[in-house]
Amino acid sequence: MPARVEMNDAGFALFDTPIGACGIAWGPRGIVGVQLPEAGEGATRARMLRRFPRLNETELPPEVQKATASIRALMAGEPLDLAEIALDYEGVSDFHRRVYEIARRIVPGQTRSYGEIAAELGDKGLARAVGQALGHNPFAPVVPCHRVLAAGGKPGGFSAHGGATAKLRMLMIEGARPQSDTAPLF
Repeated sequence: MPARVEMNDAGFALFDTPIGACGIAWGPRGIVGVQLPEAGEGATRARMLRRFPRLNETELPPEVQKATASIRALMAGEPLDLAEIALDYEGVSDFHRRVYEIARRIVPGQTRSYGEIAAELGDKGLARAVGQALGHNPFAPVVPCHRVLAAGGKPGGFSAHGGATAKLRMLMIEGARPQSDTAPLF
C-alpha cells in the first residue's frame, strides 16, 4: 500500500500527456481523482469542474507533480505501475476499494479479466459488479481499469472518452499481452 502523503492544499490541474490533456485533483490525504482526456482540453477542464466543484484549478504541489510525471511516462509507454501514488479513498465503498487495490497490482503490459478479479474477491459471480466498480473508477489510469478485460480477452466496456477504442489504445501503448498464450487479447 502506498505511503500516506501529506499535501498542504487541495485543488485540481490539467496536465499534458501523449494521449491528451488529463486532469488530476488532490487533497490533504492524496489524489482524489484523475481524469483521462476528453474530446479536448476544454472538455477535460469542464469534466473536472463537474466532478470537483469545490476545488479550484491551481498549480501542482511537488507531490502531485511527481504523480503527473509518472502518469505522463506511463502514457508514453514506460512500464510504471504507479503504486507510489497515494490515493484518497474517502467516499469510495469498501467493495470498490478492494477491486481497485487488486487492479493496481496488474503490471503494465499484463491484463486480467473481470472474472479473475471476482474470483480473487472470493466469488466469481461478482464479475459484473467488478465491471461496474471499474466503470466508476475515479483514479484511471492510477487504478488501471484499462488492464481488465471481459471473458475471452474481449475489451469489454470503458467509461473514458473514446470507450473501448481508448482502452485498446492504452493497452497497445503498454504492449499488453494476455495472461496465457492461448487467450486472444482483443
